[in-house]
Amino acid sequence: MVNKLIKEDTKMFLTGNEVLAYAANAAEAEYMYGYPITPQNEIMHTWCKLLPKTEAGFLQTEDEISAGFSTIGGILAGKRAFTATAGPGNVIMQDAQSMAEMMRIPFVCAVMQRGGPSTATVIYAQQETRLTCYGGNGEGFRVVYSTAGHQDLYDYMIKAFNTAWTYRFPTYVLADGYQGKMREPVMLYDPASRGIKMVPTEAALLAPGKIGVDRKSAHMRNTYNMEEELMEVLEGYQKDYDKMAEEIAEYKEYKADDAEILIIAHGIVARSAVTAIDQLRAKGIKVGLFRPITIRPLAVKPLREAVKRAKQVLFTESANGQLAQMVIEKLYGLQTPYSTLFKMGVGVTGDDIVNKVEAMIKEPATV
Repeated sequence: MVNKLIKEDTKMFLTGNEVLAYAANAAEAEYMYGYPITPQNEIMHTWCKLLPKTEAGFLQTEDEISAGFSTIGGILAGKRAFTATAGPGNVIMQDAQSMAEMMRIPFVCAVMQRGGPSTATVIYAQQETRLTCYGGNGEGFRVVYSTAGHQDLYDYMIKAFNTAWTYRFPTYVLADGYQGKMREPVMLYDPASRGIKMVPTEAALLAPGKIGVDRKSAHMRNTYNMEEELMEVLEGYQKDYDKMAEEIAEYKEYKADDAEILIIAHGIVARSAVTAIDQLRAKGIKVGLFRPITIRPLAVKPLREAVKRAKQVLFTESANGQLAQMVIEKLYGLQTPYSTLFKMGVGVTGDDIVNKVEAMIKEPATV
């Protein structure tokens, strides 16, 4: 067992990366495996700085391939292990993540998005949305929480461990370089004080007891000889995923009940949207927000209901429509026209959104 540092509500002024390290400790994480890449490095640095007090473990691997597979190794041994990465590291780690998806391993990863393709910038983007949700070969049996600030980072990092160990699908906290580097106040707490009980971990390999007497054997596969055999397994995974989606899909609405223009945004861009909505409402313009929190799986039913109520929709993100493409697929059949505000690898400000909405009022969308 690790030593938990936060035993009572404690307000701190931290970077997002620091918050994630504290959240992992609050979730009773025992090991972190990782390789340095900006803008997530301070997650590793903070985790290591806290090791003398937490008595947890850390291994810096030679690359992200090793970090991903080392994390899997720790999990198979029954440890609450996790990793973090960004940009090209997220790409390189997809092999391990796909293996975790196939073998139903409760893999937990924090992704601090940066600009792409390739090295690009080390600053910020929302260009790893599609990669994180569907990366690797397979069907994207993953859970992805998109955070909008430091309290989200703390809350959903804790939740990610419980989701992963409950449903046995890889689970991600998808943030970005802005959240990772900026500082803001955050309330740290012991999950038990909020009625949150951490789901127990268990070893898949080298577990105590005798196979066939004290426990069942662990038969974990990521290789299948026959196409039909693989399809049968994946159809079972799809059923499990669909059932889970109904239980875990999350979203937030802001002033969306009477909105004539509905903004759909996730992550930190949704935060800019809230600022813009307040300014536009002060001018008498009825604008609201639908923010998917789980972007994989999406909360489809409330999403469709919110879009039906609106006269126009605005998709905005710091990518060329990666979330929008995922959402539009789920809106098939609806006739609500939409506009877009996409800035690839660049932050979307409240003023950007205000200007776009005012332009939409003058010239309404027709598609």
